[in-house]
Amino acid sequence: MPDSRPIGVFDSGVGGLTVLHECLVTMPHEDFVYLGDHARLPYGPRTREEVRRFAHEIGLYLERQGVKMVVVACNTATSAALPDLQEELTVPVVSVIVPEAHAAVQATRNRHIGLLATELTVSSGRYESLVRTLDAGSRLTAVACPKLVPLIEAGDTYSDEIVAAVREYAAPLKAVGCDTVILGCTHYPLLRPVFQRAFGREVTLVFSADETAREVAETLKRKGFDNDLAREGTYRFLTTGDPALFRSLGERFLQLPLGEVEQVQVAELEAVA
Repeated sequence: MPDSRPIGVFDSGVGGLTVLHECLVTMPHEDFVYLGDHARLPYGPRTREEVRRFAHEIGLYLERQGVKMVVVACNTATSAALPDLQEELTVPVVSVIVPEAHAAVQATRNRHIGLLATELTVSSGRYESLVRTLDAGSRLTAVACPKLVPLIEAGDTYSDEIVAAVREYAAPLKAVGCDTVILGCTHYPLLRPVFQRAFGREVTLVFSADETAREVAETLKRKGFDNDLAREGTYRFLTTGDPALFRSLGERFLQLPLGEVEQVQVAELEAVA
């Protein structure tokens, strides 16, 4: 029997829509519900305990919405909360970090990998431990990029300020000779041309939304959770912030029309948890 329950996807803002886009392309027959926690953005400067609590609230809320899987389309939330979420929720939980670490280890030629991410993702050390597990001889150099998410969420992807920030964050990775760089935040793909110019064509940029989508599809198949392949899936959007702002920003990330965006109060998330 086809499993018609939707797949839940969440992020601190609209960045996770880059992951949702790949999921929609990979699984056009599945339904999705996406929650962007705009009211509490950005997650990067917050404590691990705060982000763990936010992820716990959203995960439980989506589970109550009747989803069959939760996709953590937020590197910071994954770094802070993934094992806890996998224990707490009764549905499977898939995240973005493992596919990215795997792709970087496969791509590197000199075994020196760079990571650009939020402060909390960098301080958690999760990428470093994953890379070492996959290849003990690889080195990871991580740089926190606190300026980027607020600028991207404000709609800025081309200004002199963005270019200067990207150059600043790229410099330490260029200095140590990284030949592969993980864009360790779901917001960063919108800056891919700026990053590629800063690093040059010889450096491989890794952002594996497509690999995350593949892992979601494989997990559904393995568990027998697939929907009817002949149908066309639907998607709906929730935000704890301003729906109009979410819609105008989100269409650039999703590259598809968003339609209606529903508002969820933070108090509703807290009440579920």
